[in-house]
Amino acid sequence: MIFGPRNIDDAKGAILAHSVAVQGRRIRKGTTLNAADIKDLRAAGVLSVTVAALGPGDVHEDAAAQMLAKALMSGGANLGASAPFTGRVNIFAECDGMFRVNADLVNRFNGVDPSITVATLPDLSRVSGRALVATVKIIPFAASRENISAACDVAAGALGVEPFKPTRATLILTRTPGMGDSLLGKGHRAVAQRLHSLGCELDGPVIVDHKTDDLAAQLTGAKNDLILILTGSATSDIADVAPAALLAAGGRVERFGMPVDPGNLLFLGGLGAKTVVGLPGCARSPALNGADWVLERLAAGIKLRDQDIAAMGVGGLLKEISTRPQPRGGIVKTKGRPKIEVLLLAAGASSRMGGDDKLLQDVDGQALLRHCANVALASQAGRVNVVLPPDHAGRAAAIRGLKVNTVFCPDWRDGM
Repeated sequence: MIFGPRNIDDAKGAILAHSVAVQGRRIRKGTTLNAADIKDLRAAGVLSVTVAALGPGDVHEDAAAQMLAKALMSGGANLGASAPFTGRVNIFAECDGMFRVNADLVNRFNGVDPSITVATLPDLSRVSGRALVATVKIIPFAASRENISAACDVAAGALGVEPFKPTRATLILTRTPGMGDSLLGKGHRAVAQRLHSLGCELDGPVIVDHKTDDLAAQLTGAKNDLILILTGSATSDIADVAPAALLAAGGRVERFGMPVDPGNLLFLGGLGAKTVVGLPGCARSPALNGADWVLERLAAGIKLRDQDIAAMGVGGLLKEISTRPQPRGGIVKTKGRPKIEVLLLAAGASSRMGGDDKLLQDVDGQALLRHCANVALASQAGRVNVVLPPDHAGRAAAIRGLKVNTVFCPDWRDGM
C-alpha cells in the first residue's frame, strides 16, 4: 500500500486518509474517491489530498476484516458477525453461555503483522446472546493478502461460546440449632435465582439438621446430576460436617477452598457420576462470589478440576460488600468517609427540544431541574453543585431556595 499526499488529478480511485469538508458536505476518511468527489475538491480549492493506494497484493480493510473474522469463527460455535465497516468486524455471541478463547492462537494471530488485530473478552467470560465478544480491526486501510492468509491459518478454533445447558439440581440446606426459617429461605431464593439465570431448574430445598449422618443420607438419595449443599454453619475444614458427609456417602472431595474472595469456603466433589458443590455462606447473597464462577462453568458443561479452581486466583479478589467494610483487618485505614460532591450539569442549550427548555418541564409539580437537584440533596453527598448558563433566569429561579452551590459556565454556547 502506498500512503501519502497526491494531486487531486491523480487521486481518483484512491482512499481518502483524512476527512475533508467541501461544498456543504464532508468527504469522510476511508472514502474511495470518485469523479464527483474530485470535482467537489477542485471546486473547494483543494489541490492535493492524503490518500492510501492499494497495490497488487493488498486487500481493502473491510474485505480483509471480514475474511479474518470468518477464520476466527471457524471451528468455534454460537458466534455471529457484523457487516464490515471502516476495517472492523464485530463478533457476537449467539446464545447465553461461557465465551472461550484460545489465548495462544489469538497471540499468534496478532503476531502476524501489526496491521492485523483482534481484541477479545477474557476466556470463560459469561455472556448473553448478542453480547460483543471480539472485534477484528485492520489498522491501516488495507492488509497484504500474504499476511491475511498467515493469520487465517492460525485462527481456526480460537473463539467459541459454550451454551448453558438446561439441567436440574438438588439443593440441600442444613439447619443449626436456633436457625430461623427466614435465613433458610434467603439461601434458597438466592441459589434458585442463580440457577434460573443459567437456564437451570432447582429441586428442593431439602432441609436437614447440621449433622454428618443426616446430610450423608440425603446425599445418597439425591437423584439429580448436580447437588448443591448450603450449610447452616460455615464449612471451615475438609473434615467439617459437609465434606465429611460426602465422604460418608461414598463420594470424594476433589477441592476444598478456592482462591476467590468472597467465596473462599467452597468445596467441589463427586458422588459417582454426580457433581457435588459445597456452597460458601456468601451464596445467600445475590452479589457475585466464587460460587458463581463454578456454577457458570458447570451449567455450560465445562468440567472443573482441582487445578481449574486453583487458577481462579488472578482476578479472584471481587468487590467488597458494603456490610463488611475492610474485613481483612486494617491493611488500609481511613479517617471517616470519603468526601463526595455531586456535579449537576444544567448549562446546555436544550436545542433538541425544538424551542422548549427540557430542564423546566414539569415533573410531579416541579421543574425537572429542581427535581434532579432535590434527588441529589437527598443523597449523602457533601455538596451539590449546579452548573448554569449565566443569563438563564428561568433555571436560576427553578433552584432558588435550595441549598446548592451554583456555578456559572460562561462558555455554555460552545457546547459540551
